[in-house]
Amino acid sequence: MKNFGPNSIPDPWTILQLTDPHLYADPGGLYDGLNTSESLRAVLTLAQARQWPPDALVLTGDLSQDGSRAAYARLRECIGGLGVPVYCLPGNHDDKDAMRQVLPGANIHAVDHARVGEWHCVFLDTAVAGREHGHLSAEQIARLDERLSAETEHPALVFMHHHPVAIGSLWMDEIGVDNPSAFFEVLDRHPQVRAVLWGHIHQEFAALREGVRLLGTPSTCVQFTPRTDRHQRDTLSPGYRWLRLWRDGRLETGIERLEHLGN
Repeated sequence: MKNFGPNSIPDPWTILQLTDPHLYADPGGLYDGLNTSESLRAVLTLAQARQWPPDALVLTGDLSQDGSRAAYARLRECIGGLGVPVYCLPGNHDDKDAMRQVLPGANIHAVDHARVGEWHCVFLDTAVAGREHGHLSAEQIARLDERLSAETEHPALVFMHHHPVAIGSLWMDEIGVDNPSAFFEVLDRHPQVRAVLWGHIHQEFAALREGVRLLGTPSTCVQFTPRTDRHQRDTLSPGYRWLRLWRDGRLETGIERLEHLGN
């Protein structure tokens, strides 16, 4: 319960971002040797031990590796009974039709924006069917501007799958958002935006642009080594990002990881 007593500072709202679980139809499916279903469950168990219950859970894409209905059904089993609102975005490995058919439920939402306490969250779809890179369509750009224009009094977060800035890994930077200037042109008109968050890169990333925090989040499965020209698996364990959101617009964030990789 939030503390709104007359002589106290209200508690912050909490969002947990989980990303890139890469689930398969086969519950024993392995991503580079790691069982992704087991890894996701382990990360959720860690989150429940560290920051629970959050006010929202945001899953930023590549929910499935094979785009199968069975994979999304397993994801729904994992998150459908958590008792917190869950917002799901597609990634380049996802099948959007299968996601829409299987995932939505009492607490699982496929929407383009939501309020979390006094904060406004905007969810963008950067996935391009059959392609690894990301793109923000004219419709997505217009919707971003519209949503932010309608909620100017509330601090805002923008979530997506692909990264809109270079992260210093040549191979990964070739498959980020291919029209970032259009995105930032809109963002620069809305000073209430506090952070942009994404998945896709399977590693932690943090930068600052015009006062806006730019945050990449580790995968719940395999991690990629930062600043490499070619794909390379890192030795770091799976993890997730937590965010604490204060009424005055302050944002605190950090990464939690499993102690052991698992396999």
